[in-house]
Amino acid sequence: MDATLILIDSDAELARARALVDRLWGSNDPTDIARLQAQARLIAAYEETKWPRCAPSTAELIRYLMDQHGLTRADLVPILGTPSRVSEVLRGKKGLSMTMVQRLRTRFRVPAELLLPPPNVSRRRSAKRAAA
Repeated sequence: MDATLILIDSDAELARARALVDRLWGSNDPTDIARLQAQARLIAAYEETKWPRCAPSTAELIRYLMDQHGLTRADLVPILGTPSRVSEVLRGKKGLSMTMVQRLRTRFRVPAELLLPPPNVSRRRSAKRAAA
C-alpha cells in the first residue's frame, strides 16, 4: 500500500479516510499500523472540530449517576436536602453547595471537579457580585 494520508477538509474526504482505515485495520505491517494510527488521529481531529463535544451540565451528570445506581429523586433527599431542592438541582435551577458536592462525591465516588461549575461561570458570577 502507498504511504499517503488523507487530509480531511470535507465529509467526502472523511468517508475516504474511514475507508482507508478499514483497509489498514487488519494489516500486521508496521508501516500500515503507523499509517492507520496517523489517519485515525486526523479523523478524530476533523470530527472534534466539526462536531465538538459539550460537557454535560451538573443536572445531567447527576441524572446519569442516579440512573447508573438505580436511584430515585427520593434517594437524593439525604444528599441534597429537601425534595424541592432535589427538584431545583435536577432542573438546573439551583447550583450545588460545597456540602452537596462533598456528599455527592462520597456517594458516587466521582471527582469534585465534575460537580463544580466551570471556572468561567464562577468568574462571571463573582464579577456581577462585585459590580453590585
